[in-house]
Amino acid sequence: MKSRSISLLPWLLLRCVTITLLISLTASQDNRKANTSIHQLLFNHSLTYIVYMGNQPQLQSQLSSASLHMSMLQRVIRSNIGPGSILRNYRKSFNGFAVKLTEEEARIMAGMGGVVSVFPNRKRKLHTTRSWDFMGFSQQVERSTTEESDISESFNGTGFGPPPTKWRGSCQVSANFTCNNKIVGARYYKSDGEFGPDDLPSPRDTDGHGSHTASTAAGNLVSMASLYGFSSGTARGCVPSARIAVYKICWSDGCDDADILAAFDDAIADGVDIISLSLGSSNPHEYFNDSIAIGTFHAMRNGILTSASAGNDGPSRSTITNVAPWFISVAASTIDRKFSTKVQLGNNNIYEGISINTYDLQNVTYPLIYGGDAANISGGFTDSSSRFCHQDSLDQNLVKGKIVVCDDLVSGEGPFSAGAVGALMQGQRRRDRAFSFPLPTSYVDTNDGSDILLYINSTRNATATIYRSTEGNNTLAPIVGSLSSRGPNPITPDILKPDISAPGIDILAAWSPVNPVSEVKGDPRFVPYNIISGTSMACPHVTGAAAYIKSFHPTWSPAAIKSALMTTATPMSSAKNLDAEFAYGSGHVNPIKSLNPGLVYDAEAIDYVKFLCGQGYSTNLLQLVTGDNSSCSETIRGTVWDLNYPSLALSVFPFESNNISSHVFNRVVTNVGSPFSTYKASVTAPGGLKIQVNPNVLSFTSLGQKQPFQLTIEGTIIESTVSASLVWDDGVHQVRSPIVVYVVS
Repeated sequence: MKSRSISLLPWLLLRCVTITLLISLTASQDNRKANTSIHQLLFNHSLTYIVYMGNQPQLQSQLSSASLHMSMLQRVIRSNIGPGSILRNYRKSFNGFAVKLTEEEARIMAGMGGVVSVFPNRKRKLHTTRSWDFMGFSQQVERSTTEESDISESFNGTGFGPPPTKWRGSCQVSANFTCNNKIVGARYYKSDGEFGPDDLPSPRDTDGHGSHTASTAAGNLVSMASLYGFSSGTARGCVPSARIAVYKICWSDGCDDADILAAFDDAIADGVDIISLSLGSSNPHEYFNDSIAIGTFHAMRNGILTSASAGNDGPSRSTITNVAPWFISVAASTIDRKFSTKVQLGNNNIYEGISINTYDLQNVTYPLIYGGDAANISGGFTDSSSRFCHQDSLDQNLVKGKIVVCDDLVSGEGPFSAGAVGALMQGQRRRDRAFSFPLPTSYVDTNDGSDILLYINSTRNATATIYRSTEGNNTLAPIVGSLSSRGPNPITPDILKPDISAPGIDILAAWSPVNPVSEVKGDPRFVPYNIISGTSMACPHVTGAAAYIKSFHPTWSPAAIKSALMTTATPMSSAKNLDAEFAYGSGHVNPIKSLNPGLVYDAEAIDYVKFLCGQGYSTNLLQLVTGDNSSCSETIRGTVWDLNYPSLALSVFPFESNNISSHVFNRVVTNVGSPFSTYKASVTAPGGLKIQVNPNVLSFTSLGQKQPFQLTIEGTIIESTVSASLVWDDGVHQVRSPIVVYVVS
């Protein structure tokens, strides 16, 4: 049986590949000096660009690829260039390089033969235990132990055998980091070589984000884990016996596209099986001008499923940017846990806010002051700006030893650095998640905040105390968090994104011991486990579930695993969730049910090529991307509705909403349940919308058998977005696909 490994991008573990290239010089000595000088001036005003050249040619060696890249650069720049001119060569799993160019040079490079795209090296950002039990995935579930132990992921290597023989990666050992039989590979990437004061040139996790996501997916079982007693229990990943390979690509200044592609290039070649990607951009980009879409496309072609976070720019619509159909996009939802922090004023009134406050003021009251009355005048701040309590805005002489009331949800660094004892923040933003602060803090709603300000203005001796937080039961869970990025899909409106939701709010998991709880300098609390929120936390839940499926079904394709996760997801309430399917996709991940989905919507690389043809990509470009003879002929060109996707979305213009013509979706399901089975179609749709399935009964006589069907939508929609669903039911399996019809705004 094949062994399995999980790759996590990013984190703080990865090795850097140093490439030295030798080139021949063609200019004379004098001209060389002049050209070098001229180009140096241009170089100083240049940007780093990614030159993407598609699939790595089979007959082309890594060395010849590097020589080709240098030759192309030489033709564009037409001057002396040295070994350091190319920052990254991608030559293992796909072809391309990262290089500094002027805008004009980038334009010339984009027109050269063999180049798919040239785009700026943009910066991406991070999408920053009991959650598994909440999903019904207990420690006692059935496991394929042999397969899991050969996958890849966690920290303590005790009890693990040597890395699987298929593993081709390596470990970049440093003074403060080494690998073991749990973490089998580790590399770090920094193409520009510019490290900030808080950056550690090592695979080691100094931030906590990587440790948190890695342990969520496949961390070992650790009993009595907690954050100062909060969320106490056994911390564990979905597949504790899995191995981990980690690739550190994010730093204090963000995550560069050049490094993201380098990590994908290595991870694919290293032999990982699942990739977890908890980062993204703020703006959508066309597929082959996007490092994540490019890297995941080549991962898919090599049989690797990528799980990617949806983003933290919600709840506004069309904020999701990780949208390519060949990976799974994950939204963040709540679990049955919530934190509250009470505040008692000197007049004995008590208000309940939200935070994770581990501090105990022992019921002692402290003077209360409004941030707007404590402006740091000498620092150039006014009352109108200091009320938000941002860094350096508060006068230390006025707030030291007091509790400060702030008119915004901020990090707490301002009151903390000014010597305040505590902080009360008021607002309505993101009140569905709890934050940790560097000092005792409670985040109250604006109504309570107004009462607190009235109290301050009613007396000269306003006082208050802040209690340690309490942990309660969230009976409304799961609900998609307000931070979670929403659809519709800004690149391909008729592909529903996100695909699925998973726990991402108030999640306890491993933490780097060198980063404080609140991530604010000076906070004295350093812990092995921390509670944070984000789609970054949701993504590894789906990563772990995918690895769990792969441990039982090692031959399943990325699309089959993705389908199993989506069609078995637990339906979520559209009434409780803003934007319904555009918030949660197919629903809440259900690892147990996903193991036996009954039917899957499978897809291969050629299916995505057909889809891309239908999206307007040319034959020449796609042949570069795939490295084969793919052709966008009329027989292969497919519409977006022909892609064998587990969900169905239809966007219509306002003038079409009263008379939707027949839109046909072509799908094929593969039997992975019982050899002899009959499935009947059941459609749920709102009034006015007619959805037909033909045929509406599918009979199978063997495993692996495929059956096609068509789904047709027509009629009228009254609201801007309507939800429907298709369920194939054989009495044992319920294979559910969400259907969304919406008006394009």
